[in-house]
Amino acid sequence: MKIHLISETEFGVKGMGIHTAFKDLVDLIVEKNQHEVIINNNGHGDVFHAHTYGLYYFFKGLRYGGRKIHTVHTIPETLNGSVPYFKFIEPFAKMYFKWVFDFADICVAISPEVEASLIKLGIKKSKIVSINNPILLDKWAFSSSNRKLGRAILNIGANEKVLGVGQMQKRKGIEDFIDIAKLMPEVKFVWIGGRPFGAFTEGINRINQRILSAPSNVIFPGLMDLDIMPQIYASADAFAFPSYQENCPLAPIEAAASGLPVIFRNLPEYKKLYQNDYLNASDTIGFKTILEKLLGSKTEMETGKSISKSLISQFDKDQIYIKLTKIYYLLAQKKAKNRWSRKNRLKNFKSALHFE
Repeated sequence: MKIHLISETEFGVKGMGIHTAFKDLVDLIVEKNQHEVIINNNGHGDVFHAHTYGLYYFFKGLRYGGRKIHTVHTIPETLNGSVPYFKFIEPFAKMYFKWVFDFADICVAISPEVEASLIKLGIKKSKIVSINNPILLDKWAFSSSNRKLGRAILNIGANEKVLGVGQMQKRKGIEDFIDIAKLMPEVKFVWIGGRPFGAFTEGINRINQRILSAPSNVIFPGLMDLDIMPQIYASADAFAFPSYQENCPLAPIEAAASGLPVIFRNLPEYKKLYQNDYLNASDTIGFKTILEKLLGSKTEMETGKSISKSLISQFDKDQIYIKLTKIYYLLAQKKAKNRWSRKNRLKNFKSALHFE
């Protein structure tokens, strides 16, 4: 079977979770060696699976009547704190995203938060399938050589370091990251990430000023290539993730897979998403308190790492591959046999999957 995967991140900014999820799925299908992968404009497949939502998505999907899958990474709520004037943009964003999701035959919701947003937009629940993003554990496995290389890349010595990964925008909590660093001057803080929205980033001037006036123990290396991120994660001792809104964030799961204790902000969407315990803080002081415990005690550090190991278990790539493959086969089967009418296709589809 030929799987046609598309992502417009291949043509633009790659420092986003969407691009990582796309690349991980490509690598997963190639690793299993059961299907052929067609990427973007390199041919035509049996089923169409998109990760982005621009005009290219509509153009390429026109040839796949009844066989279009869209993995939903971005919902209207994601734009709040990412772009300016969100309240003015929100009605138009909702209209556009509904158009995007209705164009697909199956929407893959990567988290309960995404599924709830799709239903709120008016997308029929019968066409929504819940599947988390897969995590490729071998890719992120810690090694001492990766740690040494990562610290060399960042030009950091043997002193302790806390890592943060995210876009330079309010929603990701970059300003809180700086505030935590101010409270812990003895620890090196590193924020990896860029600005996919460029000048159209919410609070860009304010955040630029915060970065310029940040204490000397905070560094901003900018956007890093995905290929060297295993070394960057390995170079850290802990991972702080102070984001204010997420769907199914990849960065903290990658950090957890790299053996790092991860501290999340205490958000309701995580309680619905994660099946196992996770470290969390409600404010800057909370992040500081947990970080001090982790960095000051080998026992606390080992406990934090153990929590991370349990956290990533629900993102098992093999189980997620099985779920996605069922969708691919069922849609491809429809092409071959044309046995489902448009009226009852979605009704029969989810009962045939047997994994909800």
